[in-house]
Amino acid sequence: MGLLFTPLNIKGLSLANRLMRSATYEQAGLKDGGVSAKELGIYRDLAAGGVGLIVTGVTIVCEQGRMAPKQNSLSRQSDIPGMANLAREVHGQGGKVAVQLFHAGREAARMHSWRGGGPALGPSRPQDDPYFTLDNQAMSPEEIARVVASFGEAAGRAREAGFDAVQVHAAHAYLFSQFLSPQTNRRQDEWGGSLANRLRLHLEVLAAIRAQVGPDYPVMVKLGLADGFEGGLTLEEGLRAAELLAQAGYDCLEISQGLRGENYEQSEYRTKVNRPGGEAYFRSWAAEVKRRVNIPVAAVGGVRTPEMAEDILARGEADLVAISRPLISEPGLPARWHNGQTERARCVSCNKCLEEIMQGRSMSCVFERKRAEQ
Repeated sequence: MGLLFTPLNIKGLSLANRLMRSATYEQAGLKDGGVSAKELGIYRDLAAGGVGLIVTGVTIVCEQGRMAPKQNSLSRQSDIPGMANLAREVHGQGGKVAVQLFHAGREAARMHSWRGGGPALGPSRPQDDPYFTLDNQAMSPEEIARVVASFGEAAGRAREAGFDAVQVHAAHAYLFSQFLSPQTNRRQDEWGGSLANRLRLHLEVLAAIRAQVGPDYPVMVKLGLADGFEGGLTLEEGLRAAELLAQAGYDCLEISQGLRGENYEQSEYRTKVNRPGGEAYFRSWAAEVKRRVNIPVAAVGGVRTPEMAEDILARGEADLVAISRPLISEPGLPARWHNGQTERARCVSCNKCLEEIMQGRSMSCVFERKRAEQ
């Protein structure tokens, strides 16, 4: 193939190809935040399958930001050995791995409501929000400062554990998207109002991470470029945010959606990818970001064929192509494409894998389950 299986360098991190496994929460960790044997197998298979860069699923930086019971953690020094085992599994297969650092913000209320924990924290209390009805409280400046410090400390632990990079999760309705969107950020202090103020969390976290990992370690961000409904973060503001994050020193931008709307088609989990025009649904956003920044950009969202991936790269619309759901079904998909078996991914974007997680089970593909039953 043309560009898909050529190397790429991200701030000294050399990748064998341009395929990235976009962060995917497997709900397969241990309840104390540790790494399970099942997870080690998942990451071993992904690395053996030939993906250029694996990004782990949502890894919490503090317990307050937890949204599910089986998320991995880098909130404590004691988390390092287990996460180091995961990094070694990937490296043992010749792969590269970044850990995604995460805080759920107000979305943690979905877990706190049944766990009996304290109130979830977000930028503001809900105001006329049809997409979120659970209670949360506005973070104090002191609580924001603690979260910022937690991201820095977790990044330092990630580097100590042997990860090749970190990615800040600033998309998909979680804390950073909540701060960036005028729909959810109604603050009247230095953390709200103008775009610069709503982006302050992203920049303060970058500074905290740099203080822990140094100037040469790759720090990436997954940015929610616009919300999935009218009245939220606009595309133009999101594009300006991308420019500012690149200028501030983030090393790679993965472009996805911010706050979710009321159904799959107003979220990052879109279906109907097999229909004409359905594939690569965030492609135009990534292309516009790429025109505005001088750092690597990753395009994500419904890429299912090597031809589509190649076209994105050939047109200069992105430097990496990120996929998630296809690798749940086929962890060896990159190797298959590289070996000339270029049929489209088996994944049909049915979201049964997501629904398994919502029902409290570990991630799995309906095709694999049917095969196991035969």
